[in-house]
Amino acid sequence: MSGVVPSPLLDSLLEAAVPESGIAWLDAARRENREAVAAAGLPDTRVEAWKYTSLRSLARHGFAGGDPGAASRSIDPGTFALPTVAGPCLVFVNGVFRHDLSALADLPPGLVLEPLSRALAQDPEPLRFVLSRHYREVGDAFARINAANAVDGVVLRVAAGVELATPVHLVFIGTPAAVKLAWHARNVIELGQGSRLALVEQHLGDPAQADLATLVSDIELREHARLTHTVLQSAGGNNLIRRNSLRLHAQAHAVMHAIELGGALVRHDLQVALIGDGAHFDGRGVFMPQARQHIDTQLAIRHEARDTASDAHWRGVATDRARGVFRGAVLVAPGADGSDANLSNKNLLLSRDAEIDTKPELEIYADEVQAVHGATVGQLDEQALFYLRSRGIGAGEARALLTSAFCLAVLGDLTDAAMREHLATLLMTHLPA
Repeated sequence: MSGVVPSPLLDSLLEAAVPESGIAWLDAARRENREAVAAAGLPDTRVEAWKYTSLRSLARHGFAGGDPGAASRSIDPGTFALPTVAGPCLVFVNGVFRHDLSALADLPPGLVLEPLSRALAQDPEPLRFVLSRHYREVGDAFARINAANAVDGVVLRVAAGVELATPVHLVFIGTPAAVKLAWHARNVIELGQGSRLALVEQHLGDPAQADLATLVSDIELREHARLTHTVLQSAGGNNLIRRNSLRLHAQAHAVMHAIELGGALVRHDLQVALIGDGAHFDGRGVFMPQARQHIDTQLAIRHEARDTASDAHWRGVATDRARGVFRGAVLVAPGADGSDANLSNKNLLLSRDAEIDTKPELEIYADEVQAVHGATVGQLDEQALFYLRSRGIGAGEARALLTSAFCLAVLGDLTDAAMREHLATLLMTHLPA
């Protein structure tokens, strides 16, 4: 077995056992996941998926389970307001559902949107398959922790043939409490055959915080469904570990834009399985760690059916003593003939002490496949800087212009113009002075 990390972190997470739900299969799944992570521990850097992300520092800290005051903590709704996003909304504060901040009145026909806790209380059986999932690898430790400890989250279903006119907004806010907290959320999202959904997912935290949050999302797209998924992450000083697992059936199409703007230790595991003929995934992302932040993106795309396509482009910018990690893996399984895969990761280092580790991987076991992958790590083009400065632009402004152009390339195909402009502004303000 690969090495594991013994820690107060793991001890505190295991001690924060959630009460029995009274749902036999759910309680059994929670126990099994808790026992599995207790036996295997947390991964160290000898585990391939965690090679560039050490948990040694985080592991020295314990976290309290749950925030009794989360339901009444003062939150300004303006902190999560976004342009053109004014429809159905679910808000969680330190993992606790906040009805007073959410917008659930007058949901459009064909949309089910409710907190997971409510769905489990009313009719848990439809969630059995997803919530009983087993995680097999040592590198899945935080998914196991989430499965053992998450008591709330999102249930979102769009009925077959329904095309929602307004985006659905999911908000996860970390706010300071009296102690360091660990909280967990589990999301179950399903788009019926031929349905269409725009989903905006937002993560916010306080720069002075140092809490831990885990989120696991299982997303299923039935035949001919289309999902546009925009993720905006600004975790402040928190540690945020997320996993999104997407399964795309025949002719389904998912488009994701992921903007990662901060967090002490942030990790995003994005797993995409193209399981139906003609399924298509487009992914765009940018990560921008600063100071001593650490942002790790793990992208795994599996082509499992014929004539599937994936097009993924991620960009990273690191400054100060920050570290970024990108691992992109594309696998074309036997029988997935006619697949077309394109994976690219480009990175900029804006200081001598910054670091970005990138590792593209490509495995092909099928015929008549087109596949391209590549990665670069470099600095700003000196000739471009000289060109701008020769036209009267100061050194700092020239660097900012080139860096912003580098980052904004991943937003070019975002169809919502107001959201695209808002995200571009956030990226600009996040650039180092």
